[in-house]
Amino acid sequence: MRRYLRIVVLCLACGFCSLLYAFSQLAASPEEGAGGGGGKPQAAAASWLAGGGRGGAGGVGSAGPAAHPGRSDRYSLKVQPIQRMHLAVVACGERLEETITMLKSAIIFSIRPLQFHIFAEDQLHDSFKGILDSWSFLQTFNYSLYPITFPSENALEWKKLFKPCASQRLFLPLILKEVDSLLYVDTDILFLRPVDDIWSLLKKFNSTQIAAMAPEHEEPRIGWYNRFARHPYYGKTGVNSGVMLMNMTRMRRKYFKNDMTTVRLRWGDMLMPLLKKYKLNITWGDQDLLNIIFFHNPESLFVFPCQWNYRPDHCIYGSNCQEAEEEGIFILHGNRGVYHDDKQPAFRAIYEALRNCSFKDDNIRSLLKPLELELQKTVHTYCGKIYKIFIKQLTKSIQDHYDRPPKER
Repeated sequence: MRRYLRIVVLCLACGFCSLLYAFSQLAASPEEGAGGGGGKPQAAAASWLAGGGRGGAGGVGSAGPAAHPGRSDRYSLKVQPIQRMHLAVVACGERLEETITMLKSAIIFSIRPLQFHIFAEDQLHDSFKGILDSWSFLQTFNYSLYPITFPSENALEWKKLFKPCASQRLFLPLILKEVDSLLYVDTDILFLRPVDDIWSLLKKFNSTQIAAMAPEHEEPRIGWYNRFARHPYYGKTGVNSGVMLMNMTRMRRKYFKNDMTTVRLRWGDMLMPLLKKYKLNITWGDQDLLNIIFFHNPESLFVFPCQWNYRPDHCIYGSNCQEAEEEGIFILHGNRGVYHDDKQPAFRAIYEALRNCSFKDDNIRSLLKPLELELQKTVHTYCGKIYKIFIKQLTKSIQDHYDRPPKER
């Protein structure tokens, strides 16, 4: 009898050990990323929820989505992967080349891996896929392609607001429900220093801040909002939404003050009533709506300096971005179409240099000298007179790129 009892106990012990091993293997499996691996695209369709969806569990600066929010990793012996920085862009019409150049500038200088969320018209998807798949040897980024999507009952109204597809950015917190933090940029953005550096500003948010943008103007005498706006706007001169850093978990959870009702509203509940109230008074579309939102909720906005969103307005009538004069331009924003005409040749020179640059080390290293020669030809313009601020930070970023070990480039 004792012999049988021992056999039963031994079998139970073996079964219990097998069960523990199975659970430990499950816990040790790596987290799934937001957008597939190796640069493979994912088709994604929006799921519209009243008031917006729940955000990923994570604090300020957390880059990744909560792919398995209820799972414990305390038994895992594996090193957790580096969280990716999430960057979103919306491309319509003739913006393919601009977008590709922007993505290239982000890849060249950034240190941590990137996750691109590309919202584009259907006819652009194959072109994006072909180019980005050809960069897969870099192994420093993943990407996901999405259709342009608006709430079905008001889709046409949103699509024709300002420029085609521009208002898509307003719905990113509702579409990318599992992404905690996100950097949105316009297609005409160029990174002159690592995305890591603006991403680190998330850690500077206080407990009430949900997003960060730069002022629309530094000089009120040439400001648009303070002279012409027929709606509320943030601060003295408004804010520009071409570079917008967001803690989307906070955006989804917050109840916003507004001038439509005494009741505070969630992000997803607020957008359409806001458009209906102000659609006859707004000029710059979704950017105006963001200004109205942060006018009523100023405690929610972190304002970063103009060098993080440097536009022709900062030099077209004379230099008025002091931070850029001191440290150089960090992010160049070529609005007004200046990358494609001769009105601001300093901006175009930077764009052409990065557009023609390849990922080969020698090509990146040799970018500066011919670029400086081109910039010296622009001194007949106000922006060209201060051309050195266009390459000050770029020179440092290239040097830092080569100072890093090859495997980190």
